[in-house]
Amino acid sequence: MGASKPLKMVACGRCKAKTFISGDLAPFATQECKKCGHPLMLPVMLRNFELRTIIASGGMGTVYTAQDTKLQREVALKMMKLEMAADPQVMQGFYREAQAGASLNHTNIIHIYSFDEFNGQPYLVMELANSGSLDSRIEQQGRVPERDVLDVGSKMASALGAALRHNLLHRDLKPGNILYNTDGEPKLIDFGLVRAAEVDDAYEEHIWGTIYYVAPEKIERKGEDFHSDMYSLGGTLYHALTGRAPFEAPTVNDILAAHVHTPLTPPNQVVPEITELTSNAIVRAMAKQPGDRFKDYEEMQMALEEARSHLLVQQFQETSQQPQAKSWWKR
Repeated sequence: MGASKPLKMVACGRCKAKTFISGDLAPFATQECKKCGHPLMLPVMLRNFELRTIIASGGMGTVYTAQDTKLQREVALKMMKLEMAADPQVMQGFYREAQAGASLNHTNIIHIYSFDEFNGQPYLVMELANSGSLDSRIEQQGRVPERDVLDVGSKMASALGAALRHNLLHRDLKPGNILYNTDGEPKLIDFGLVRAAEVDDAYEEHIWGTIYYVAPEKIERKGEDFHSDMYSLGGTLYHALTGRAPFEAPTVNDILAAHVHTPLTPPNQVVPEITELTSNAIVRAMAKQPGDRFKDYEEMQMALEEARSHLLVQQFQETSQQPQAKSWWKR
């Protein structure tokens, strides 16, 4: 029997801990991180990309950090599972994600670099944003600071406005689809459900989106426009601000019914320290009737930025009113 290969040190894609793993691991095979249980792998070359760590893995495929050896930059590479590539509907969504992302050029929308396939597996190469998601911040912090929520809300409103100018709806706005890069800049991802903002068929058999943030008009099959994405963004910000989803109930049907019929509890009634301007902006974005929401993303962005400015002034005044410690130096 041949000698086994020496152990290799690799970094965990989740906790960043460096761990030794077997040098005999097959390409794409994984071993659990001893610290957090995240899958570890040996580097694998895929054309000019060296896949180094697993960022996330799901039913459709896996996202890796990779080094582009030609351009010498770090990227994210999203590879679809071979069995999923045989599903025309899944492939259509993957193509939509690639085409929509490639058509948009906005600081807060993840940049798509290329789309290709390797041994029958389609893959997408995109900008790397591996410093967590808004969802993970909610999970870790319970409630995200109001200033940070207003910042991400303003930037997402701007990003959705840019998509709309290209006649695109995102259709699945949620905390898990907002990632952060190493500079702390939020990036909107996953345009797999994207569609044209102007379509003839208002009715669809399925409700596309995530139940905690889906707009009432989509639930009632009344069609959707940009106001539906706006509602989902409002619900996302509500969750980040208060630490809980806008509507919570025992069953999926109860949650969907609440979006349609139950009045929204304003954020500042859940968490009293949330400022009134912030609370009002979220409530308006989540109005039951689309026409009662902001008339466009620019108006929503202005409301969030006004709330942020008011919050900064309030925080400055509170800080300046605190008694200052006396200096030990006496003249």
